[in-house]
Amino acid sequence: MIEYLKGNIDSITPTNLIIEVQGIGYSANISLNTYTKLQHQKECKLYIYELIREDAYILYGFVEPAEREIFTKLISVSGIGGNTARTILSTFTPQELFEAISAGDVEQIKRVKGIGLKTAQRVIVDLKGKLQLATTEESAAPTIATREEAISALTMLGFNPSASQKIVTIILKEDATLKVEQVIKSALKRL
Repeated sequence: MIEYLKGNIDSITPTNLIIEVQGIGYSANISLNTYTKLQHQKECKLYIYELIREDAYILYGFVEPAEREIFTKLISVSGIGGNTARTILSTFTPQELFEAISAGDVEQIKRVKGIGLKTAQRVIVDLKGKLQLATTEESAAPTIATREEAISALTMLGFNPSASQKIVTIILKEDATLKVEQVIKSALKRL
């Protein structure tokens, strides 16, 4: 499995990037968010999701691991494939998508080409509570991991998973730089 590719950008369009790594050119489908961040760069580190089908081997590339994680959660939703997930991530920034799902905003998600009412509702039902983003993109990936670990630890300590999720979300909104143990200590004081 390819975790990431680091090399020179050979060519880039709003939907595709060719990255050269030690003389081999890899073609990866990208979102507009990734394109925007890489369009003037000569080199990059591209986090990869490999989609292996009977008839194709497709790479999806992301400038941030958090965006790749959101992509993998999107394609886990019934009716959402790789291209539709990429279209969603091209329509919304990760933060905007998180806010739309958290708010249950079906109309916002229906704006995406190819997403109807039922699929938009399914995205909200399947992903609400599973996505957590920090306010700054640099800390988004650690915050997702921190959140999940803290909720898991509190649940194992016997606290209600729903209550744990709510309090951890509040704590991380207040300070997204906290470590897991700090989040757990703060949650124990509030539960």
